[in-house]
Amino acid sequence: MKKIFVRFISFVLLTFFAVPFLAGCAQGAQMPKLDPSNPVSLELWHYYNGPQKVAFDEMIAEFNDTVGLEKGIIVEAFNQGSTNDLLTKVVDAANKKVGADDIPDIFAAYSDTAYEIDQLGLVADLDPYFTEEELAEYVPSYIEEGRFDQNGSLKIFPIAKSTEVLMLNKTDWDKFAQATGATTEDLATIEGVTKTAKKYYEWTDSLTETPDDGKTFFGRDAVANYMISGMQQLGSTIFDVNNGEVSFNLDEEALRKLWDNYYIPYINGYFGAYGKFRSDDAKTGDLIALVCSTTGSTYFPSEVTVNDNESYPIESLSLPAPCFEGTERYSIQQGAGMVVTKSDAKTEYAAAEFLKWFTDTQRNLDFTVGSGYLPVKKAANDAELVKKTFDQADDVSVALKDSVLVSIDEVNNDTLYTNKAFKNGFDARNVLEYSLSDKAQADYQAIQSAVAGGIPKADAIAKYDTDGNFAAWVSELTFSLNDTQK
Repeated sequence: MKKIFVRFISFVLLTFFAVPFLAGCAQGAQMPKLDPSNPVSLELWHYYNGPQKVAFDEMIAEFNDTVGLEKGIIVEAFNQGSTNDLLTKVVDAANKKVGADDIPDIFAAYSDTAYEIDQLGLVADLDPYFTEEELAEYVPSYIEEGRFDQNGSLKIFPIAKSTEVLMLNKTDWDKFAQATGATTEDLATIEGVTKTAKKYYEWTDSLTETPDDGKTFFGRDAVANYMISGMQQLGSTIFDVNNGEVSFNLDEEALRKLWDNYYIPYINGYFGAYGKFRSDDAKTGDLIALVCSTTGSTYFPSEVTVNDNESYPIESLSLPAPCFEGTERYSIQQGAGMVVTKSDAKTEYAAAEFLKWFTDTQRNLDFTVGSGYLPVKKAANDAELVKKTFDQADDVSVALKDSVLVSIDEVNNDTLYTNKAFKNGFDARNVLEYSLSDKAQADYQAIQSAVAGGIPKADAIAKYDTDGNFAAWVSELTFSLNDTQK
């Protein structure tokens, strides 16, 4: 009886002190005390490279020299390579794999990674450290993306986002448009891009006496985004997630639309992918139009390199990412958020204070100018405010400025979409990324080989442009997706 009584008193005391603390946090009061003479050190892992890393490092240094110094918070940021490298290192650390580092206090993650780490009980709930009024300042879908567990707790905090834009080599486009009457309005829909790509191939083919040597017009950086957002536009959510459980909605009519507007133009040579990214292909002149992320626009070339001895300058043009004709505009929502590792209230609070500082409206816009990422607060997604911030900055490329402004318009007017997190979601996304693109590339190469062997191009293509080939791909896609859940 004595033991039971002691446990009861302990429970009452714990409840008495803990509940007011959490309630106080939610109201922005009774937060843990920080001590500038004994600062909290936060280790942060990220995947930013190039201009993004430079901009992020500058922000970290500013925080440490100002607010961090005043409050007693030091942030140490470490680049961990690519997004895949970062994911591997975080998972290894969380699982205490031999040779792995300790899991950091904060790490950049997409929802799939955060979900996996959360299943190990290692992700902090950030709701206690933000008031409802504070969270209401952010773009709603950005906050909602971070609420993936059954309780709807805030597990991923947005600091920078991106969507997709269509980037155009305007210099070479203008020659084509003048000769054929093509307009940029033709590129507003996915079907329009497909038709324009065919027209471009035929026009460039006509410029030489060699048959079937037309040039590729278009390429995509992330085919998974095309499939996820495209299915959504066509009324079919491909990853249907409920409480972490996924079912795959593979509507064949919608999939046929995706096939007809990627695989078919690809095997005909109208679409293509040659380098690691499509901006690489634009630099070599292998294509003149592409869909990439907002941040990807920072790599769009200012000149085309024909060979080691020949190059020419080009202008760029940024346009909204095309959507399927006659559908609601769904734009992809992407960009990792920050996950805070579950620890003690003082460390979690310090992390939240840094995230609040980083996402201050003007500060977040300054990061936008340096990185190409989009700001996360509603007030910062204002075209005039964005223009003003760009105008005050030095050495900003036209491509970056224009793509950010186009993206801001998409954020304000389109429905932003990203699928909810689920078990092995990263693997399932990889299936979407490579299933269609790898098949298109392999079959295109087979067609090229057949043509080189003397088979007419039309006949070689006809072997692959069949209902049976489409059905075989759907079957393989279905099997591969289901296999990720075993």
